[in-house]
Amino acid sequence: MIRRVFFFALVVCTTLAHAGDESRKGTTGADQLLVPVGARSIATGGAFLATLKGVEAIYYNPAGLAATQKSEAMFSYMSYVADINISYFAVSAYIEELGTFGLSYKKLDFGDIPVTTFQSPDGTGATYSPGFYTFGLTFARAVTDRVTAGVTAKVINETILSTSATGFAVDFGVQYKFQGNLAIGVAIKNLGTNMQYSGNDLFARTNIPNTANASPAGVYTPETEPFQMPSWFELSASYNIDVGNMNSFILGATFRNNNALDDQMMFGLEYQLLRTFSLRGGYETALKNASSAIYGINFGAGVEYTVDNSLQVSFDYAFRSVKEFPTDNHVFTVKLGF
Repeated sequence: MIRRVFFFALVVCTTLAHAGDESRKGTTGADQLLVPVGARSIATGGAFLATLKGVEAIYYNPAGLAATQKSEAMFSYMSYVADINISYFAVSAYIEELGTFGLSYKKLDFGDIPVTTFQSPDGTGATYSPGFYTFGLTFARAVTDRVTAGVTAKVINETILSTSATGFAVDFGVQYKFQGNLAIGVAIKNLGTNMQYSGNDLFARTNIPNTANASPAGVYTPETEPFQMPSWFELSASYNIDVGNMNSFILGATFRNNNALDDQMMFGLEYQLLRTFSLRGGYETALKNASSAIYGINFGAGVEYTVDNSLQVSFDYAFRSVKEFPTDNHVFTVKLGF
């Protein structure tokens, strides 16, 4: 029965994913949703949707939040591109017999940008900083000992001075573990409303034709174009190979049907030594126009330590190569489990 429910959900997810308009490619906004989080997942190319656990799974597959029966906290920091930095914070609370709840917050830091005008094209001396953030509320639950499911509702906001756009979206995810070491996962991301900029900064004054010279200027507001959020469907598989009693090797692959960009494939691997140290690698590629892809090879490492059998502490680092910018991405993540 559980398998029937899972595969029915898979068919429904696939149908929804391919219901998008192909003309959306390259026309969506809210690109902050495309920026991944978490050093472990970035190091493995985002390929572990089927087995990713805890708060780091909120962004990739909310079903993974229920794969570990404990509460967690996570902070991640990324030096992105064009001097943009990204901070991400997530916390979860496991409630027995009910499920796991999670809160997440992602913020883009653009730094201080000089204010320019027609009269002062080199700057007025003032500065501003755009505010781009995503706030999410997640609920996940273990349906059986093999199936977990989760959903995230989130608010996306982009603010530039007194002009802003706000949207609402949901993510869905399922993880299924077969007998043995194979697992598969399905996720649908960013199904939501359109976004549209509005605010006082759009107001403009102009002279009204056919009026006296002393007449006051008229005020008008240009109508901005609504834009859709990037949404995608992902199907993932992972396989775990035990090497002795204390070591393991994980292989993962994820296919992304993307309504904002070309379809993508992500591949990842992780070797865990003594259940403490981890070495990771990953690769991202587009199925079309692969030579124009910005990102390529990723790698990273991590260490995990348990204090007094109650507090679990982990530190992860990831490097992601960037082809079209002078600086690559560096990601640092700290997680606590209790």
